[in-house]
Amino acid sequence: MGQFLPTSLRASIIAASYWVLSPMLTNLTGSVASFIGCLIGCYAIDYWINRTPLVNYRTLVLLGSCAGLVGAGLIVGNIVTSSFLLANLISPITSFNVAEFLKWMLVCFAMTSALRIVAHRFSFGAIIEILFVASAFVITLAAHRNGMIHRPYFIGDYALMRGIDPASILMVMGCGAVLCLAALLMKESNQKKLPIHFAMLGLLCFSLLAYIQIFGLPTPSYTDDLGLTGTSRGGSSATDNPFRDGENNTDNLEAPVAIVLFRDDYEPVNGSYYFRETAYSQWNGNLLVEATRSDMDQDLADSFSASTLQIEEDIPGGDSRDAVKTSVGLLVPHRVPFGLESPTSFANTPNPNNLRFKRTYDVESLAPAFDYSSLIGREVGADFWTADVWEKYLELPEDPRYGQLAREITSNLRPEYADDPFAKAFSIKTYLDENGIYSLKNVHAYEDDPAASFLFGDLTGYCMHFAYSATYMFRSLGIPTRVGIGYSVPASNRAGGSALLVQAIHGHAWPEVYFEDLGWVIIDPAPQQTLVDMTTDPQNGLQQLLGDMLRNDASFEDFIASQQSGSIPLDKILYTIYALIAAAILSGYLVKGYRIWAPSLAGGESLYRISYRAVLDRLASLGIRRSIGESREAFAKRVKRVSPAFTEITDAHLKYALGPGQETSSQVSGTDWQSLSHRINDELRQKIPTWKFFLGSINPFSWLFTR
Repeated sequence: MGQFLPTSLRASIIAASYWVLSPMLTNLTGSVASFIGCLIGCYAIDYWINRTPLVNYRTLVLLGSCAGLVGAGLIVGNIVTSSFLLANLISPITSFNVAEFLKWMLVCFAMTSALRIVAHRFSFGAIIEILFVASAFVITLAAHRNGMIHRPYFIGDYALMRGIDPASILMVMGCGAVLCLAALLMKESNQKKLPIHFAMLGLLCFSLLAYIQIFGLPTPSYTDDLGLTGTSRGGSSATDNPFRDGENNTDNLEAPVAIVLFRDDYEPVNGSYYFRETAYSQWNGNLLVEATRSDMDQDLADSFSASTLQIEEDIPGGDSRDAVKTSVGLLVPHRVPFGLESPTSFANTPNPNNLRFKRTYDVESLAPAFDYSSLIGREVGADFWTADVWEKYLELPEDPRYGQLAREITSNLRPEYADDPFAKAFSIKTYLDENGIYSLKNVHAYEDDPAASFLFGDLTGYCMHFAYSATYMFRSLGIPTRVGIGYSVPASNRAGGSALLVQAIHGHAWPEVYFEDLGWVIIDPAPQQTLVDMTTDPQNGLQQLLGDMLRNDASFEDFIASQQSGSIPLDKILYTIYALIAAAILSGYLVKGYRIWAPSLAGGESLYRISYRAVLDRLASLGIRRSIGESREAFAKRVKRVSPAFTEITDAHLKYALGPGQETSSQVSGTDWQSLSHRINDELRQKIPTWKFFLGSINPFSWLFTR
């Protein structure tokens, strides 16, 4: 029985690791089987490892047998699954469940047995177990990093269907993982301390929620490849070199960065919602960067505002544009606000959920309601531009190949469109669509002219290469163009709702041409060949959850009420647990304090018992406790090495405990009880390290182990 508690604890922890891993590999039956197989493996090895016949076998033989069991489990599962006879007898679904049960029970039994064998026979074996448990939780919860709060799906789906923020469940699991790892580090000889250790560790873990309440939830990694995010406009390295080919990575593509709530109905005519944040339009001698001139790009916001920011430039278009109001909730900090093309004002709004959103604001836009056909025959540029501004919107590298290729591409236009700006621009877009290859991995980033390296090289690059190349060719033909930077989200992602999730993968760059009486118009190349999958799975549940959070607290509560359908609110369960833990700890300190100070308050016949108990409490807090079945005299003899005076107080206590008439001449007065207690404390301080006294003083439940 001495090993039952640590074995059960270890088995439960390792089995829990299998449980969190299994949903990615099998169904519920397989998960149950993995749990059972793990428990059997732990109990079997801990019982038999030092008994015949296991004690006679070498470690390699036992580990080889475990590997054979893994193979046997896989073979048995495959045989049962492929058995037509069994499928006909008990149905295909039942046959599959039987196969999953047998396979995962054998596999997990074998793997657990291997872990326990190594832990018993090698000093580093316990570390391997800890690494296994840690890896199980990390692998399962890794997808939740970078703000992907709907991952893993078996947790996210459960939470979203009930209107719960999945982060709450993940934090509870994280606390559980910490407790599990800490428990595995505890020595078996300290099993009596486990309840106290778990209470203290639990308090530390759940204090994370207090931190979250103050500082907010973890946020996704910044989508800084295009210079969209950060804390200051001037600090973006993307302004120095927006071609960051080698630094683009696909690890965080699905990380959500913002939620956009449509207050008006609007469907884009080109199939994508474009949200512009900034633009590269001014030539600095090497490439296009954000304009530093006050008379350029006056339709862009240059900072966030505490109230309302009105765009200086009037957006032309009239009947060709729709007034659309949107609300934006930023999940990561952005340098400047972005809005649905083309924004006319940004208004700061109260943050309805400051734990989830970094900032919220409303945007009023004049979104395009025209199609490409209406651009035929239109002139480019604006009447209010000065000659200098016109020149700035046409500057490009001195490389003559841009103009040569642009004229070659447009030379095949029909005579009636030969001088039409839009026809020229569209033919260049078509050329890039048909010949370009989309890829995040290429070698153009740090060439003297990355766009030229791309355009006159392998035509393999990502959006920035396409946008710059198109812009330079447009400008070479006298078409004022800039590179727009922001997000492009497929219209289908909205899924008929009012909320639209913006993810890191949607960060985008595109060329924009200024057409007379319409303003800046996006003409975005769309390469037909791609070497990387830039699509993402639908995130309708997460989209709806964040949208309801952004609307207001009342809407979010309505969403929760509509989804919970009788389920127990997780937040109430958590707060109940926190309250119980806090109450238990407070009660522990109160009882401990009372037992320590009781001798100075008590008197009469009970003084001998209360004083002796106070000394025992002090010893228990230092880890010195009377064992089960050990007599008080034997315990006093054992403690004598650190406190000789404890023998005296034990003898006095026993004489009082025998009752009146039993050697009353040697009974000690109340004053002598206090003197003995002080002597014992002095002796303990001389023999026991100070850190043990400190740990004993902060342990609220040390008195529970007094006997």
